[in-house]
Amino acid sequence: MDRDDDSRRIEQAAAEWLARRDTDAWTEQDQRALQAWLDAKTTHRVAFLRLESAWREAGRMQALAAGWPKGVLPPRGYWAVRTTDPLQSEAPRDDETPSLAPPDLRGLSFAPRKQDKASRWGRVAAAAVALVTLGSLGWGSWQLSGRQQASYASGIGEVKSVAMADGSTATLSSDSQLQVLMTRGERHIALVRGEAFFDVAHDVGRPFIVEAEHRQVRAVGTRFSVRRDADALRVVVTQGKVRLDSAPGAAGHGQPAAFLPAGSVATAGRDGVLVRSLSLAEAERFLEWRSGYLSFDDAPLSAVAAEFNRFNVRKLELADPAVADLRVGGNFRWDNANGFAGLLEQGFPVRVERRPDRIVLHAR
Repeated sequence: MDRDDDSRRIEQAAAEWLARRDTDAWTEQDQRALQAWLDAKTTHRVAFLRLESAWREAGRMQALAAGWPKGVLPPRGYWAVRTTDPLQSEAPRDDETPSLAPPDLRGLSFAPRKQDKASRWGRVAAAAVALVTLGSLGWGSWQLSGRQQASYASGIGEVKSVAMADGSTATLSSDSQLQVLMTRGERHIALVRGEAFFDVAHDVGRPFIVEAEHRQVRAVGTRFSVRRDADALRVVVTQGKVRLDSAPGAAGHGQPAAFLPAGSVATAGRDGVLVRSLSLAEAERFLEWRSGYLSFDDAPLSAVAAEFNRFNVRKLELADPAVADLRVGGNFRWDNANGFAGLLEQGFPVRVERRPDRIVLHAR
């Protein structure tokens, strides 16, 4: 059974436990069985807590419609514009359609916006000239010299896809930067920082080369990602085959090249290159950040927090070594570090201290 099937099976089991617990037939024996299931695996507890949180939110939405006929939702803005005390006002009857008196806007007027026509047309003309100039420079330099340069960057918490001149696309992870140089004989991309996923247009005559940390990843037409960390480089291949080369060392020669087929996850550091051969589904889990998720399998909380911090300005801070060693598994939205901290507080011996600039996790 692959990991995706296992995750779906766990989610389904968690949903069944949650639905059973909501019935009148729930017993102490059922509670003990549920607790045993939760204690069996960290992924069980995380899945149950996430569904339980969604369950409570659904209950809150249902409470907002209390007193309304079944199948009828309060009109948009109903709770915002009511001026009477909701505890003393009567709910609408089944044969009554609630009506709202819209605000009287007949006396509302807006002051005319003054605009300097000359300056406005000056800005438009300047923008048009800039666009024509940039387009002429880019196309002309490509036609005359066979070279085209570009730079792309993403901010913290931003995932950005860009189209390159050769038809390839690059998806930049949070806080990442690329410098691109296209020539007639080569497509060269320097990964300055961060991580990027490449969908490479097939071109046998021009290899596609990504350079980072004194290493090069070469491809012709394939799909792969390259991640640059402080002391290592990670390559994940999901289609085709790439070659990982190292730059020559002090003795004038580098390490042997590593050929990476689809499903490979290679980590290159000072001690050499470690290559793992995984299923495509397992390799894709390293790239779920493109869909807004981070995926972990029994990972230490220190590593999990570091991943969240790559995508968020408000950082997760571990106050105690005991917290750093906790093991975590599951899929989480990388833009919801606060919700992740709440799950930890519910299911682990963790106390959360929320500050404006960071979220501090203490042992409890």
